[in-house]
Amino acid sequence: MDRPVLPLLGAPRAERADAVRNRRQLLVTARELLAEQGVDKLTMDGLAERAGLGKGTVYRRFGTRAGIFVALIEDDESDFQEQVLSGPPPLGPGAPPLARLIAYGQARARFLIEHREIVRAAIDGRQPVPAGTEGNLSRAHNRMLLEQIPLGAADLGVLTVQLTAALEGPLLLYLSAADFADDARQVEERTRRGWEDLVQRVCRP
Repeated sequence: MDRPVLPLLGAPRAERADAVRNRRQLLVTARELLAEQGVDKLTMDGLAERAGLGKGTVYRRFGTRAGIFVALIEDDESDFQEQVLSGPPPLGPGAPPLARLIAYGQARARFLIEHREIVRAAIDGRQPVPAGTEGNLSRAHNRMLLEQIPLGAADLGVLTVQLTAALEGPLLLYLSAADFADDARQVEERTRRGWEDLVQRVCRP
């Protein structure tokens, strides 16, 4: 089974046309502000003013400043998921499960590295768990691929959680601004090699 049924990340409820239009306008405007000013300068009031919408609209849509970044991540997550489900192999269907598992982790690491500032800003300290990337796609996809690899008596449930954790929280905690000030490409390459080494060792016959 090459195309699993994966949970849609951030799948929106049925909305009125004007609400959908406002959401898209706010996300486009937020990306413009991020490109111009950076993550630290983006505020709810500033977004409302730039988008030409009322502050109440912005607060109803996102709830908190962190909610803006959660929405941005979810928007990009849907594109990433489509690449996994329908893109070319080895990330997409058609490659052996081990090759897909390696390709997925490397692509996921690249996604998180590219979005690291937005993901950190999406964490709302008032919530019991970090907001944003919750690993739904990673858990489902990793489990599907592990089931296709002969791993003997391995506990696939625990192994899935451990591999997913390696791609989500710990990766972001490891990465710091200092790492990227030195050489961002080297950080990404080391992360890619580390994931491949981890998967090869875990899945060794």
